[in-house]
Amino acid sequence: MPVDAIMGIKLEYGIKKNWTVVVPVSAIVLILAYLIWRQKRKPKILSYNLYFLEPVSTDDPPREPELDIAPASRNNHGGTLLKVENRQFTYKELEKFTNNFERFIGQGGFGPVFYGCLEDGIEVAVKIRSESSSHGLDQFFAEVQSLTKVHHRNLVSLVGYCWEKGHLALVYEYMARGSLCDHLRGNNGVSDSLNWRTRVRVVVEAAQGLDYLHKGCSLPIIHGDVKTSNILLSQNLQAKIADFGLSKSYVSETQTHISVTPAGSAGYMDPELTESSDVYSFGIVLLEIATGESPILPGLGHIVQRVKNKVASGNISLVVDARLGDAYDVSSMWKVVDTALLCTTDIGAQRPTMAAVVAQLKESLALEQTCEYSALSGTTGTSDTTVSLANVGPLAR
Repeated sequence: MPVDAIMGIKLEYGIKKNWTVVVPVSAIVLILAYLIWRQKRKPKILSYNLYFLEPVSTDDPPREPELDIAPASRNNHGGTLLKVENRQFTYKELEKFTNNFERFIGQGGFGPVFYGCLEDGIEVAVKIRSESSSHGLDQFFAEVQSLTKVHHRNLVSLVGYCWEKGHLALVYEYMARGSLCDHLRGNNGVSDSLNWRTRVRVVVEAAQGLDYLHKGCSLPIIHGDVKTSNILLSQNLQAKIADFGLSKSYVSETQTHISVTPAGSAGYMDPELTESSDVYSFGIVLLEIATGESPILPGLGHIVQRVKNKVASGNISLVVDARLGDAYDVSSMWKVVDTALLCTTDIGAQRPTMAAVVAQLKESLALEQTCEYSALSGTTGTSDTTVSLANVGPLAR
């Protein structure tokens, strides 16, 4: 066979052989390119590692937490979550369900609060971070962290949040009756100062929420800013603790507690931030429901000293809010005031636990209910005062 013919056959064979290699390789490359393109088009779901305070893409391999604080299994105490994956709203969604932030309902250190209603009819309160707010991204996610890892009927629930460039917002369940402070001070158009039985029931429920933060979580959570304006009331006057995370959250070096370390509020704060600090602040709340007064009155000093001076005479009526008149059980009032003074003892170690406070307040409520029931026993029907203690129920843990 001529040489040129042989060369032609080899050339043709080589071309065919190359094509048998090139075609499969090209197909593989095209498939890989398509998969990469699809992956890039797929929106990344971001969660937030709250103990490292940095965005974490769920496309990345999971990062082992440096702090082993999550319980082995979930229980009625609520879980400890290292990552937050609550409902995330866009800013446009916030504008829509607040009707472009039409109804202003309050102002806090984080920023203004607006009323909203989701498409499913759920009413919400939307906190928008103001430009003047001292709370940064870490404080923002500290609040999200605190709210997502604890669940209790006497703690305000987080519905979701917004995290977009230039916009930070927290979306809570709406508490239609405002705060305990509103009722005691007549703020925001509230005229109902609440009777004594209702006041005691409200603080029983608030105390249960605070006790849960201290003892019901895998690690105790110190609120750090307990006050009457942070005790919110639902439509049926159920009390819930709010704002227990609006600051930097951290785990102590000994991993014994989580603190939210806010600046606190004048008149409520104990110099040392421990669980007993919350007890001290709650004692101030108890004195407020008894007296109807603010913690600090210009020229009259602090509420603890004012009450101590008055009870020294042994006449509890000198302490009592004048709006209550004589519509209260004296023993019930004394128990609340005595508990409040124990809570505000100078030495933290001598203060009661919140569990002990709950027990004392339930006794006070029972005394008030018995008094009311006795007064109404000559009437027909059943007094509604016999029902509310059952509604309070045992500690929810």
